[in-house]
Amino acid sequence: MQTNKIFSILLTLSLLICFCIFEINRKSEKQIVNIISPTIIEFQNETICIPEIETFTADLNINQSELEKKYKLTHEDAIKLGYLTDKFADNFLTSKTAKIKYTGKENQNCKFGDIFVNKLSYKDHLIKSGYSLQHNFSNEYEKAKKLKLVILNHKSNKYHKLNCKYGTIAHDAVILPERNLAKDSKPCKFCYVKKQEHLKTYPLAISNGDMKMYLTDLTMTLKPDNKCKSLVCQELLGLINASENSIDIALYGWVHVPEIYNALVNARQRGVKIRIVYDISKNNYYPETKDLLKLAYRTSGDNPRILMHNKFFIFDDKKLFTGSMNFSKTGLSGFNSNCVFSINSKEIAQIYKQEFEQMLEGRFHNSKSKLPKKTFKIKDTVITPFFSPQDKVITNNIIPLVNKAKHYIYIPAFMITHDELADALIKAHKRNVTVKIIVDAANASNPRSKVKLFRQAGIPVKIENYAGKVHSKSMIIDNKYLIAGSMNFSKSGENKNDENCLIIESERFAKYYSEFFEYLWNKIPYKQYVRAEGKDSIGSCSDGVDNNYDGKIDMEDAACQ
Repeated sequence: MQTNKIFSILLTLSLLICFCIFEINRKSEKQIVNIISPTIIEFQNETICIPEIETFTADLNINQSELEKKYKLTHEDAIKLGYLTDKFADNFLTSKTAKIKYTGKENQNCKFGDIFVNKLSYKDHLIKSGYSLQHNFSNEYEKAKKLKLVILNHKSNKYHKLNCKYGTIAHDAVILPERNLAKDSKPCKFCYVKKQEHLKTYPLAISNGDMKMYLTDLTMTLKPDNKCKSLVCQELLGLINASENSIDIALYGWVHVPEIYNALVNARQRGVKIRIVYDISKNNYYPETKDLLKLAYRTSGDNPRILMHNKFFIFDDKKLFTGSMNFSKTGLSGFNSNCVFSINSKEIAQIYKQEFEQMLEGRFHNSKSKLPKKTFKIKDTVITPFFSPQDKVITNNIIPLVNKAKHYIYIPAFMITHDELADALIKAHKRNVTVKIIVDAANASNPRSKVKLFRQAGIPVKIENYAGKVHSKSMIIDNKYLIAGSMNFSKSGENKNDENCLIIESERFAKYYSEFFEYLWNKIPYKQYVRAEGKDSIGSCSDGVDNNYDGKIDMEDAACQ
């Protein structure tokens, strides 16, 4: 008995010592808040300089002329090498906690020391990377010289060559690859004498005759407008103008786009009956919805605690317009990236009408009846509609497709927070299925986001770095299946909200979307973390939009200052 008592005491003491050691180690770690340059790192209460290391940076506010002379590099090549060095530092340090090993030296600007992330020395890795100028940086220098970089002034939306004196005048100048310029960016007339052939854009519509798919490209529109120039807006406008008897609208939000609004006014004046179901949840960001309701013959609101998140139109009970796009200027201008379908099918329109009628009667969410599952064929394309929360589409339909995937799964998504779906994607990755994910910056740092989990499992995840949002809720599997609609990949999207989702079996449509995904993937750099509004999010400081929902727009936001 005495032996057991002594053993229990020793065990307790050991656990207590281990806990104390853990707490000491945990509290000794500090949060990195800013990377001023690859060798100057800001923590919450102090700035650390990495000693005996020299590097370039692409920060235009830092004078590197003496360093350029010392290593006999042109200003342009120094910026290019600095761009790669900044990316290395960003990937190693951003949003990390770290321990600091001080040298004991300091000056008026910083303390000197090395930074350790997960026991890895930042200084050692910086040297091994080839970006430390005192060491052999010739390999990285050769890579850097091949880069095609420009200076972009966010406010003017003009881009300049790296040696252009006008490029650094604006306070919001940023370095980026030429391929990441938006289509409306303008070349500086002083450093681009000849008109530049602009970058290749991606075709944004595909059709099999009775079904059209529209994709919108957030990398090519850095500021939303209400002019209805995009292909997807023109399609909706044409459907409204062609309507003869009825227009049923289920919408999460509405912002006036004059041509669309006026078309609805004209439709009502010629006798078209307009009915609307809409969201009244407490977090809805679309106050102009109430103005649209004045046009409706009949309306029905929603439960303020749960979302009515649908975004669809039904025209004359025979045509359907649906997808991930909200009916606002950020959606209809192509500012956000969305996936939208225009389908000419009485049968599919009738299924959507049955769902619409339930909500019009005031039956939302779990009070709706489950509609019978039906599959439709439009030429060579098989379409199956699903509705939340009755169909449990992620659990019952999407995860089984993920489990059967053999070659690839591409996901451009506003968010992924669904636990079981995340597990299925990790298992697919482990059986050598190529899984690639692009998510929106506004949700990447959400506590429920699976970005960190995916990256830990080895799945490559990119966070978009543009002003607009990756607002799609899509998945492409094996050039065979395409999943898209209003439903985010979340428990709320599956089990609470009113949503609609299409599972489409079509090699042609799936291949088309997969190529668009690869196009976006190649334009978006890998970064550990991207602010939805800030200088690392292209165009977000001059787009007139509150991109991170904090009530501050453009230069009001600290990240843009």
